[in-house]
Formats: sequence, structure tokens, C-alpha cells
Amino acid sequence: MNNIWVVKDADGNVTNAGVSANEAFMAANFEFYEAYVPQEIPAVTDEQEARIWRNIELKRTDTLHLLDDYPNASNLTTYRAELRAWPSTSDFPDTKPELES
Repeated sequence: MNNIWVVKDADGNVTNAGVSANEAFMAANFEFYEAYVPQEIPAVTDEQEARIWRNIELKRTDTLHLLDDYPNASNLTTYRAELRAWPSTSDFPDTKPELES
């Protein structure tokens, strides 16, 4: 059965990160190798997801906030303040701030 192997040099530096072969082939052809073990991707928490969304909203409204003639500029200012304060509120991350029209 073929596995995925990581080939290294004598100093431990990876020289090839994806050789598909059986162990007998690896032992016959390479001095330093090890089995490839894929990293587990940690699950994103609700809080992390909420912060990501909040940061995207702040970036999305950055340029709008700079426009003096933007309609509902005061609502946008209030919305951005709510976004910044949201992580410290008791309803974080359950209730997202909303931009009033």
C-alpha cells in the first residue's frame, strides 16, 4: 500500500513534501524520510466567526464613512461604533449590529 512521505535532507529540511510510495521504496531510495501527517484544521468558534464578520463590515464601510455626502452618514457612524463595541457586549456573538436605513 502506498502512503505519502516527506523526504528530508541531513539537516532536517524538507526536500520533497509529497512522495507517494510504499515504505520499502522509501527506505531503498532515501536516507531521511517520514510519513506525512496532515494538520488538523481547528474549528472556527462562533466568536471568531463573528469577529471576522465584524472586521469585514468595518473595512467595507471604511471608505463610505469618509464621504461627507453619504446618505445616512450619522447612521453609518452609529453602526461602526456598535461594531467596534459589539465584542464587549453581553449579546456577542448572538445578535449582530444592523445598519439602520
